[in-house]
Amino acid sequence: MARRIALIQGHPDPAAGHFGRALAESYAKGASEVGHELRSVDVATLDFPLLRTRDEWHKGAFPNAIRQAQETIEWAEHLVIFYPLWLGAMPALLKGFLEQVLRPGFAIKVEPNGAWGKLLTGKSARIVVTMGMPAFVYRWYFGAHSL
Repeated sequence: MARRIALIQGHPDPAAGHFGRALAESYAKGASEVGHELRSVDVATLDFPLLRTRDEWHKGAFPNAIRQAQETIEWAEHLVIFYPLWLGAMPALLKGFLEQVLRPGFAIKVEPNGAWGKLLTGKSARIVVTMGMPAFVYRWYFGAHSL
């Protein structure tokens, strides 16, 4: 059964030639060949400010680029996020993007009693992370035991 898939490219460098970009292109090609419908968001090409206050996160306007990304995410049944591991975590630009996109009113509803509710239920997701170091070095340096 064909699915609607949103590919989110989280590499902060828009230039071609990065391994994660090649993986995303290959994933898109394979998914398209078997009949899935695809849309993509390339975080490196978006223009949006970073959130700096709690008030901005709760009540700030959604920039146009973020609204368009939210439309793609809302449309999708399955999300695939690609990003390189930088300093043991996702790149700052991708984190800033996720902070903007997954705000109250889109991903979260805040109840009058302060409790949070989910707004993006029924979707599946996959995260594809690349790194430029051997796994044993990552485990040794960052203390991660799950790789």
